[in-house]
Amino acid sequence: MDIAALSRDGFARFDLSRVPSPCFVVDEVAIERNLSILADVADQSGAHILLALKAFSMFAVVPLVDKYLSRTSASGLYNARLGRNKFAGMVSTYCAGFKADDLDGIIALSDHLIFNTPTQARRFAEQLKTARNRDESTSFGLRINPEHSESWTEKYDPASACSRLGTPIIQITDADLDGIEGLHMHTLCEQRLAPFQRTWEAIENRSATWLPGMKWLNLGGGHHIIMPDYDRDGLTELIQNIRERYSIDVYLEPGEACALHAGILVGAVLDVAQNSMPLAITNISATCHIPDVIEAPYRPEFLDEVEGDTTTRIGGPSCLAGDVIGDYTTAHPLQPGQRIAFLDQAHYSMVKTNTFNGVPLPGIALWNSETDDLQMIREFTYGDFLERLS
Repeated sequence: MDIAALSRDGFARFDLSRVPSPCFVVDEVAIERNLSILADVADQSGAHILLALKAFSMFAVVPLVDKYLSRTSASGLYNARLGRNKFAGMVSTYCAGFKADDLDGIIALSDHLIFNTPTQARRFAEQLKTARNRDESTSFGLRINPEHSESWTEKYDPASACSRLGTPIIQITDADLDGIEGLHMHTLCEQRLAPFQRTWEAIENRSATWLPGMKWLNLGGGHHIIMPDYDRDGLTELIQNIRERYSIDVYLEPGEACALHAGILVGAVLDVAQNSMPLAITNISATCHIPDVIEAPYRPEFLDEVEGDTTTRIGGPSCLAGDVIGDYTTAHPLQPGQRIAFLDQAHYSMVKTNTFNGVPLPGIALWNSETDDLQMIREFTYGDFLERLS
């Protein structure tokens, strides 16, 4: 099942004029497809799979998430509140640095709380002791750095030299694990089974003496489990082996995989110009609406791109010279007023939008590609922009 082709073909049937511009349109059929695959892996392997809210936190699809996963992972106080108040099931919270003022609230909201370093866990020892005395059931964990790199770019490699994420496994002592009931690692990015297998092989011997004393092991996100070429049988076998060998609960927390190829960002051409090549100014901004275009960087796929001679550089309306989404070839020259769309925008783009330059936030719509039902979930106004300022 080629989910990228399914998404492209499905949204090719969607009338882009049905929603305001700009607007995210999420296909609930695609979301359910992804979640059902993840749920099947959980059932077959015995792993617990969590939705990573940092990647996709559209609580309008809570009924689907709760039907298949019923668990979320958070990245701080606000994510933890969202996971607890809007979704069902457990909440697992990791942050590279917790604020003392936030910690009591996070403990109360979280089933698992994962520290980045043993020194941070020791610094908050009194708060943890107080929480236990209040009969808080939160289980505390530690993020490890496997010191084994599989990332395709050093910029986003949590296991690279000088990484701030997790404690290098070679530095961890038995004393560091006092009061720790789980270990967490996250080193993958949009990857298949083989990099995960190699990472596990790299750390198993080092952690084998600790794992029997742990309650759980969180193997993080970055697993592209729902892709057609992912060896899900191999993943199931590996997780079963870990669970049986160490009598431990295993967790995975994919975020992108929950919403991969499940949404588009609809926009409109505002103006066209010529400067060594055709240029199109749109109301979709790279810096405001798809910041990974600049940060990663990457080139999002265009809904109507074809092979041909009419290549146009598409950019946003902001004053940032680098607010460029990419160069795209279309069957006909783009025209002012024309609707356009970029594919695979449900994950990360929606949670990272901002209002730099006063650029409006995109609306959010939920579409059913089988029934063609469309719900306008949210439209943002000047008030939303104003309330973020002083």
